[in-house]
Amino acid sequence: MKSQQTKIIAESLLFTPGPTPTPEFIRQAMSQPTFHHRTPEFETIFANARQNLMDLIGMPEVLMVASSGTGAMETCITNFSTRKILSINSGKFGERFGAIGRALGREVIEIVNEWDTPANAQEVLDLLKVNPDIECVCFQICESAGGLSHPYKEIAHTIKQYNSNIFVVADAITAMGVEKIEISNIDALIGGSQKAFMLPPGLAIIGLSGYALQHIESHSSGYYFNLSKELKNQRKNTTAYTATTSIIIGLQAYFEMLVKNGLHFEDIYYYSANIANATRQALQALNLQIYPKVPANSMSVVIGENTKDIIKILKMQYKVNLAGGQDRLKDKIFRINHMGYIPLHEISFVLNAIELTLQTMNIRSFDGVANRVFFENITLSN
Repeated sequence: MKSQQTKIIAESLLFTPGPTPTPEFIRQAMSQPTFHHRTPEFETIFANARQNLMDLIGMPEVLMVASSGTGAMETCITNFSTRKILSINSGKFGERFGAIGRALGREVIEIVNEWDTPANAQEVLDLLKVNPDIECVCFQICESAGGLSHPYKEIAHTIKQYNSNIFVVADAITAMGVEKIEISNIDALIGGSQKAFMLPPGLAIIGLSGYALQHIESHSSGYYFNLSKELKNQRKNTTAYTATTSIIIGLQAYFEMLVKNGLHFEDIYYYSANIANATRQALQALNLQIYPKVPANSMSVVIGENTKDIIKILKMQYKVNLAGGQDRLKDKIFRINHMGYIPLHEISFVLNAIELTLQTMNIRSFDGVANRVFFENITLSN
């Protein structure tokens, strides 16, 4: 009987924190006949998408690079350092900043925390004082390995107050389009297409401060990941190399959808925070433990002994796809995505499926408390 019920559920629900589901309106936009990237038609789309990104981020310039988010991380270390960087490692992606720096021949000073623990601005300051030759500080706004939110505003302010010549590079791949980002002390802000923008992977986004622009206009570094070269081209509404035309068309469709529906960026931020809080309240009502000490709004992360089995049952029986953990968190956590547009009824289904899974595993009886608590904590208007 269970196998027959499963067949009725026509599509799987993708609730992983990237790639996120690509909605129908974006798929339709991307399925149109492809423009050549050196045509006036595509240049218009490119210019509009870039302006919309600048409006979203609030920085003087935004560049789009055909790569994953990791490519943008390498781009920033290539262009904003030559010798020595400081990286904050509170997870797999903070660890990656350090690995990229070493691969590029940089000396890397690293702050290593437990993956549930946010960075401390004072610790950053202390290391800067004993390492006066650090050129660049790299960190995540949201460390998605464990769903952790760093106090990035305090960290960035502390760095610039100590030495305004140090470049501040913030990975916002799982924060851009999810929360309002305070950019006043950030020089390079990294985003990715496959998260809140609900696009396929392959497009990296880099917002740049005035200080960063002054630097790259006078310093040319790297070949493919050369921001000086990209800046000159993208100011002419083209790219140094082949553009990800279909993804950029999809990105512009995302912004057009917001206008069509009368939505502002603040509406997206409010909705994301709202569902994140309500989901975590619902999970805690099931006696599940939220992993990070300071959770980000882009995802909810649960730690426990049975998470591997929970993920398996959710996928096999309910066609719900959650993400597990990586490295030291492998088989110890599951992650529920809140990025992009997620209808309330889908979250409700996932929470019911989790509660039923716990009953299947004889952990607790189903009583519908997850959905009750979820909707008690949802505020439908701001």
